[in-house]
Amino acid sequence: MVQFSSLAVAALLSGAAIAAPTIQERGSCTFSGSSAAANVLKQKKSCSSIIISNAVVPAGTTLDLTGLNAGTTVTFQGTTTFGYKEWTGPLVSVSGDKLTVIGASGSVLDGQGSRWWDGKGTNGGKKKPKFFYAHKMTNSKIQNIKIKDSPVQIFSINNAKQLTLTGVTVDNSAGDGENKGHNTDAFDIGSSSGITISGANIHNQDDCVAVNSGSDITVTGSTCTGGHGLSIGSVGGRDDNTVSNVKFTNNKVTNSQNGLRIKTVYGATGKVSGIEYTGNTLSGISKYGVVIEQDYENGSPTGKPTNIIPNTALPFITALPLSASCD
Repeated sequence: MVQFSSLAVAALLSGAAIAAPTIQERGSCTFSGSSAAANVLKQKKSCSSIIISNAVVPAGTTLDLTGLNAGTTVTFQGTTTFGYKEWTGPLVSVSGDKLTVIGASGSVLDGQGSRWWDGKGTNGGKKKPKFFYAHKMTNSKIQNIKIKDSPVQIFSINNAKQLTLTGVTVDNSAGDGENKGHNTDAFDIGSSSGITISGANIHNQDDCVAVNSGSDITVTGSTCTGGHGLSIGSVGGRDDNTVSNVKFTNNKVTNSQNGLRIKTVYGATGKVSGIEYTGNTLSGISKYGVVIEQDYENGSPTGKPTNIIPNTALPFITALPLSASCD
């Protein structure tokens, strides 16, 4: 169902000829139920404010909020759910300039990931959809979005500039355990600059944040539980393999495999510099509190490091002050 709160229709008449009408709807549009995704696709360019209310997105369909008009506000209300299909997704995709994406109080985007979980993530088994593409979002904000039970990776931030994410919650706690959630990275960042993540509350089974490439990125005041910690990389093997000027400040990493990690791919090329970890607190770390790994391969290290992090960069990698307790 789609509702328009305002509609302006202008028609130009010239002699006996009637020109095609020009429709300029700049009001608030509400999309709900099983028709929400289809109607968003048709009508999104006609709205300055989009409300997604209790949407039921069909299987194999992306809730496509790409190419929105500059300045559009998107608000999620109620529970957004997605049909089951083995595919790669994404379930939601947003792009545009000067956007504000908001989760209303009590709202949740529920991936019902248990339908896909098999302990293999993206390494095999069922094809699983990634959740939320924030690609080519510029000068924009994502606020108070709550995502529950993602099949695999949650936020993919790519080719974004000046994007702020505040108060994001990811609750994948139901994916803990053998043969359940895997590769459920909360924030994967690539080829982006001016990204700030603050006040996030994450429970997942992989990296809380993974900066694979990009510059001028800050993660602050966030809590990460159950996963692989705050990571640079893995760096290498992509089109863009440079990471610079990244700050992790005043975050908490609890009950996780790793705390603070920099991982670069064995045999690959790239550069990592200007990394700062300051004022972070680690507790219940089962493997490594702080690790710099230059021989990374998916699954296990090779023991043969590649010099993507040159010695000249090491003075700029700061891990103090740090409070940690490891199991």
